[in-house]
Amino acid sequence: MFRQMLNGKIHTARITRCVVDYEGSLEIDPELLKEANILPYEKILVANRNNGSRLETYAIPGKAGSRDFCLNGPAAKLGNVGDVVTIMAFAVIEEKDTATHHPTVIVLDENNQIASRHN
Repeated sequence: MFRQMLNGKIHTARITRCVVDYEGSLEIDPELLKEANILPYEKILVANRNNGSRLETYAIPGKAGSRDFCLNGPAAKLGNVGDVVTIMAFAVIEEKDTATHHPTVIVLDENNQIASRHN
């Protein structure tokens, strides 16, 4: 049997831009993607702490070092600049491996800088 488990997470990210007239997705600084073990174009779940919305989309790499989080396309209607979100990616893992699986979690500060890491 297989289980779907949290694999990478960016906690307390602040939305920096919203662009409705775009194809879709969440643009994320690639340095933060790497730190959270989330691949470019990987499916993600985004939970908005400010309004309670959840959306599925995919991560696209933005400008390295920018610390930007930009909601694009229809997703831009589900958040505002300054909203605090949690971004999660999942992996399908064999049940026998779940006891040793540990997700990569980064927690960001109010400037989208890494405040802490958990593995």
